[in-house]
Amino acid sequence: MMHMADALVSPAVAGTMYVCSAAAAAYSVKKVRLESDPKKIPVMGIMGAFVFATQMINFTIPGTGSSGHLCGGMLLTAILGPYAAFLTMIGVLLIQCLLFADGGLLALGCNIWNMAFYGCFLGYFLLWKPMMKKGASRGKIAAASILGCMLTLQLGAFSVTVQTLLSQITDLPFAVFVGTMQPIHLAIGFVEGLITTAVLWFIYEARPEILMDVTESEAKGKASFKDTIVILGILVVLIGGGLSLVASSNPDGLEWSIEKITGSAEIESKGTNAYTAAESIQETTAILPDYAFKGSESVIGTTFSGIFGSLLVVGVCIGGCYAFKFFRKKEKQYE
Repeated sequence: MMHMADALVSPAVAGTMYVCSAAAAAYSVKKVRLESDPKKIPVMGIMGAFVFATQMINFTIPGTGSSGHLCGGMLLTAILGPYAAFLTMIGVLLIQCLLFADGGLLALGCNIWNMAFYGCFLGYFLLWKPMMKKGASRGKIAAASILGCMLTLQLGAFSVTVQTLLSQITDLPFAVFVGTMQPIHLAIGFVEGLITTAVLWFIYEARPEILMDVTESEAKGKASFKDTIVILGILVVLIGGGLSLVASSNPDGLEWSIEKITGSAEIESKGTNAYTAAESIQETTAILPDYAFKGSESVIGTTFSGIFGSLLVVGVCIGGCYAFKFFRKKEKQYE
């Protein structure tokens, strides 16, 4: 949806955004290490995989010739809180970038900021937490999800245009770029809000205390914690391994906007050492470029990418929890 390519950003802007994203990540690590809910570990893994799998499914935006997919920040922050959600999103974006060449390596700091920071932090503190303060309901969950996705995608899309403007390496006129990016991402954000609502409604009915700022007393859970995680795991496999095959082939919101302005969805990088080095690294690490086997258009490659990538996200998220000693205390337990 907003995975920026290296050709849009200068090394200076890319480096600045790496620093900003790294600072937010370091603070998140510090905050998560103070949390005392070890049952969040499998939730981080399975929800990270869920976001990875659903990002493979591009949905068509009617009447535009464009498509979009779930960003995931708002969904994750409603379940994990802003800090764990942000770290989970980093895991997803890192695997997408290195193994699947989805988004530029030089632009990774930008993509983390644009796709994770706004949804995880602003989505939680501006909308989710205040709206759940006096009790949760299906209506409040829907309102927070839809408004949160629309707002944070607008901010992310605007950041893309600003980062491109500050880089001064493309011929994309700022005013036209903004005027093209914002409306299409408003539509994408609305659809993402509906998807986010559906997932959070399921969790609210199945095991409400998995959601942030929601207690079981507000809605009696219909499933055990384990059963809820298993159902979400099955959905990951079905989405990543099956539904990904019917994803829209239309360009995503960013590609569509660039194509509307320039006539082509791709912009060539300037070929300096930084771009060449980043491209070389990605060519080495991307074993499944564009979510397919190299040199093959077989659908098996897409299915394999969806399942394999989801498993990697689970491993990275859960492994990261143990490596950074997250959720060490055991004060709160789910049944």
